[in-house]
Amino acid sequence: MIRPPALRPGDRVAVIAASGPPNQVNLERGLLAMEHVGLKPEVFSAARMGGTEYDYLAGDDATRAAELTAALADPAFAAVFCACGGYGMQRTLEFVDWSVIDPARPKVVVGYSDVTALLEAVAVKLGWVSLFGPMVACGGFYQGPGEYDFDQLMRLLFTPAEVRELTFPGFRTVVPGVAEGVTLGGTVTLLAASLGTDTSLPARGGILFLEDVDEELFRLDRYVTQLRRATYSDGVAGIVLGTFTDCGDPRDVERMLVERLGDLGVPVLAGADIGHNVAMQTYPIGVRARLDTEKGTLTFLEPVLTEPAQV
Repeated sequence: MIRPPALRPGDRVAVIAASGPPNQVNLERGLLAMEHVGLKPEVFSAARMGGTEYDYLAGDDATRAAELTAALADPAFAAVFCACGGYGMQRTLEFVDWSVIDPARPKVVVGYSDVTALLEAVAVKLGWVSLFGPMVACGGFYQGPGEYDFDQLMRLLFTPAEVRELTFPGFRTVVPGVAEGVTLGGTVTLLAASLGTDTSLPARGGILFLEDVDEELFRLDRYVTQLRRATYSDGVAGIVLGTFTDCGDPRDVERMLVERLGDLGVPVLAGADIGHNVAMQTYPIGVRARLDTEKGTLTFLEPVLTEPAQV
């Protein structure tokens, strides 16, 4: 994978809504937080639109896709931040013109939840490392400096050499062991929704991260089983389980995940503080790493980002 340059104060960054419409009050707060650390955010129009086709989509498909394409292609932007998740990224990706984006000029792409589909896409189509991390108009980001999620993301964006390892204080060893591979994964429902498309990123040889929110247990079981039956998980090196907020009794959720994933013969760690409705760490997608499920650590074997670009 191609690692984008780290950010530095003064960088122009794009803020897009390629899924649902963000809360405008929270968006403004998030923009102020970005300015506070020296970034210069530029908000694209879909982030200001309510639903024009459906209330769960920010603007129409063509607008979201054109703005995502422009944000990724324009060398003036050092990074692309998603304002929020929700629903709609799969529709957006259908119309992105990848041919106008230069893979040799990588930039940081940040988001989670529905944005999982985009993080997979930039890995497959462009070969870029990206970040499964907090979004501009969402809790954990718009509160700004002093908020755990925001601070962890900014530390990784500005000083990646200092972030060589993630530690998971509340971890549980499901299958003991050490595994090495390239980090990937994200929100289970989005990984399942990408199967069969040209932007799905299979887990072979990877450290697979999984999390989700607001899914009934039987539905979550169905999605995880689909990933198995579709051979998505074939050859996976190790698994990190994050939060599964409001997916049923946590004990039942973990029991199902252990039953569905514990027989793959690879190290599995549960209880990582990454995902929805938790003070979350940022999880890179596309970086070589070592997972130790008995120590509760994920060690990066290379800096997540390169040195900042020279002006």
